[in-house]
Amino acid sequence: MKSLRIVVVVLVVLMLLSAGPVFALGQPNVNLGFTSFLDGAPPAGPGLYLSEYLQYYTANQINDDSGKKIGPFKGVDVWVLMNQLIYQSDQPVFFGGKWGLNVMLPIVSIDADVLTDSGTGLGDLLIGPYIQWDPIMGANGPLMVNRIELQTILPTGEYDSDNLLNAGSNHYSFNPYWASTVFLGPKATVSWRLHYLWNGKNDDFSFGGALPKDVDLEPGDAVHANFAAAYEVLPKQLRLGINGYWFDQISDTKVDGNKDKSLEEKVVAIGPGAVWHFSQDTHLFANVYFETDAESRPEGERYNIRFVHHF
Repeated sequence: MKSLRIVVVVLVVLMLLSAGPVFALGQPNVNLGFTSFLDGAPPAGPGLYLSEYLQYYTANQINDDSGKKIGPFKGVDVWVLMNQLIYQSDQPVFFGGKWGLNVMLPIVSIDADVLTDSGTGLGDLLIGPYIQWDPIMGANGPLMVNRIELQTILPTGEYDSDNLLNAGSNHYSFNPYWASTVFLGPKATVSWRLHYLWNGKNDDFSFGGALPKDVDLEPGDAVHANFAAAYEVLPKQLRLGINGYWFDQISDTKVDGNKDKSLEEKVVAIGPGAVWHFSQDTHLFANVYFETDAESRPEGERYNIRFVHHF
């Protein structure tokens, strides 16, 4: 077992040298920077929504568990096209909150300079029933609006244990969150989305064929959050602001039941953003993120565009 642990640690380092932002050591594709401003509620009330996200991540450095750069590292590029359907009902079910359903399916493209990857393929399906509350009102308008979603990540994406990097994670994850927007006045808002990530076990893991096929990988649990602050500069049209995200793995990753604290991932990112309101039903978000303080993962830049339409 000690010799297996040594091999695993060496291969983990090799894998991290080419891993994408959300695929290092089996972590599923989670929401890092996909959502930002006015996140506490759908923008136009009940009905059907279509959201299309295009996110690009690039990194040319990888950090060890103390945050120091490991080299040499040529780089990795990851594109994610996230397709989302949301249905918001007008039926109260829990303390006045109205039920809704969120379904998301990503298409993922990974281009790493070294080691094997799955190229372009379908990622894992995300399904989340949720409860949306109406805004808490004050004398001069809304003060706060909240939503809770019980999101599950299903292992439906493309996965091959002979690849070190895959579009799918090959394990279930439970990723519930609380999203909220606070209205600081008629023009200023602050929003956040706070997640807890529980990961199941991948029982078909072999570090690209370097280990036996029956090795189990169980990524550690994590907390992660998106946060944003916006100011309306053109009435009912344009908001500008800052946005960011934070990811912190809080339990050990296990390989065949053996814990390793040196593999706990952390990262924080911040950057500028904007949202253009074409109408109450159609919106376009743009966000840029610059990562820092990464541990046991790449440190790079993330660019995100999101289009939302209410039918």
